[in-house]
Amino acid sequence: MWWGWGVASWTPEALAEAFRYATDWFGVYVEELNALNVYPVPDGDTGTNMHLTLQSARRELDLADTSKMAEVARAIAYGSLLGARGNSGVILSQILKGFSEAIRRREVLDAEALAEALRQGAQAGYRAVMRPVEGTILTVAKAAGEGARGETLEVVLESALEAARQALEKTPELLPVLKQAGVVDAGGAGYVRFLEGLRGYALRLPLPEPPKVERYAQTAFATEEFGYCTEFLMEGVEVPIEKIREAVAPFGDSLLVVGAEGYVKGHIHTNDPDGLLATVARFGRMVRTKVEDMAEQHTEILAMAGLLEEAPPPTGLVAVAPGHGVARVFRSLGARVVAGGQTQNPSVEDLLAAIRSVPSPKVILLPNNPNVLLAAEQAAALAKEAGKEVHVLKTRTLGQGLAAAVRYTPEALPEELLPEMEEAMKGAVTLEVTWASRDAELDGLKVLKDKPIGLLDGKLVLVGETPEEVLEGLIRLAQEGKEVLTLFLGPNTPPEKAQEVAQKFPELAVEILPGGPDLYAYLGVLE
Repeated sequence: MWWGWGVASWTPEALAEAFRYATDWFGVYVEELNALNVYPVPDGDTGTNMHLTLQSARRELDLADTSKMAEVARAIAYGSLLGARGNSGVILSQILKGFSEAIRRREVLDAEALAEALRQGAQAGYRAVMRPVEGTILTVAKAAGEGARGETLEVVLESALEAARQALEKTPELLPVLKQAGVVDAGGAGYVRFLEGLRGYALRLPLPEPPKVERYAQTAFATEEFGYCTEFLMEGVEVPIEKIREAVAPFGDSLLVVGAEGYVKGHIHTNDPDGLLATVARFGRMVRTKVEDMAEQHTEILAMAGLLEEAPPPTGLVAVAPGHGVARVFRSLGARVVAGGQTQNPSVEDLLAAIRSVPSPKVILLPNNPNVLLAAEQAAALAKEAGKEVHVLKTRTLGQGLAAAVRYTPEALPEELLPEMEEAMKGAVTLEVTWASRDAELDGLKVLKDKPIGLLDGKLVLVGETPEEVLEGLIRLAQEGKEVLTLFLGPNTPPEKAQEVAQKFPELAVEILPGGPDLYAYLGVLE
């Protein structure tokens, strides 16, 4: 349907389509926004985080009854909260929540309702931040809301967009770090791109071509005092959000804790991600966590910009890993880590970006999951077309990947490394303890929903009443000929439970680490 200039209102279906189109429009500018980012630290992923937040809301729209405005509003608010990534993504989710609250009782979205929704969205964004900072997406969203006026949707969007652009241009005057880098605020620029997308849908404009990224603003800065960007999503939370905010505030800065419908989403920059996650875990069940090393990310940006002073080693390593503790171990072994794994498989684009960020001309890629193998091979092929030599070592479990990574040496060539890494991966056994997602009967075992189950190298072999019972059974099945057990704890697993199991195996050298995959009780590697 052609909406054209001068349309009076959007139906719920039209609003849902406008949101989808704005998400695609935003996607064109992701790298531009990543390159702009300098606030609050040079972590360089504002565009990616905001886009992932919008994509999560779009997925929820695809499942909703878009003939009803209340369902469209709920999908946008709920989806953006669950998928919010990073400081900018969480703030955007709250702006969208305020927007959605303003429209959910409407039958259609007319010009007056759109203007009011933009204003309420900005107000919700400010309320979500403990210490609002001007010169950010908040400033731009507020200007858009205040500037939104007109008799038609297109005029309202045009006026809001013009006010947002003017506010964006002034952000360097409000934040000295932006003036130092010679850029506008990345989050604010992202909000402008989102408004452009809504306007582009209204006018049926074609998607623009991606702009060329000339420079990364982050290259002008060193990393900040807090090294880890830490996020969590909990469900079943019954305490007030203010109590959780008070509990996590001492851990760092850039703090955001928001929630809806029993879910709580948190974001903080800290030097103690493990302590932070252990603290918040007592308030609900941890559904998802993410910990990113911002110093590592900053190094990646410098590498992409060609500003690293030292010549790169001949061979780089890229590994797919779920859970911040597992990722930390891979990083300690010299790998560039791509977040992902079971139920969260990275895309070809994610893998390709990681390969490109490695300064070495040759790269070994560890997929660490059978579902990632195909994407890994496709990413390798695309990288080779661009002149990068990539070797996919077909690791199917995290245990295989970790064992192989131990043999990695960046100064050696792939033809020297690969035989040794293949030998190491064959000697590792991966133990997984998680919970059944449904009732089933597999390999002669009756599985009941939500009961603990155990897998050896990806194959279901045990069911039990407690995760510790299953873990002990797995170790007894696989310990013959093994000497070392590395055990990663899930976000809701008390360390003392793991220690009780470990004491039953004095013949094994057991190392217990936090930061295992989400939705797991234990991930173990026997070598």
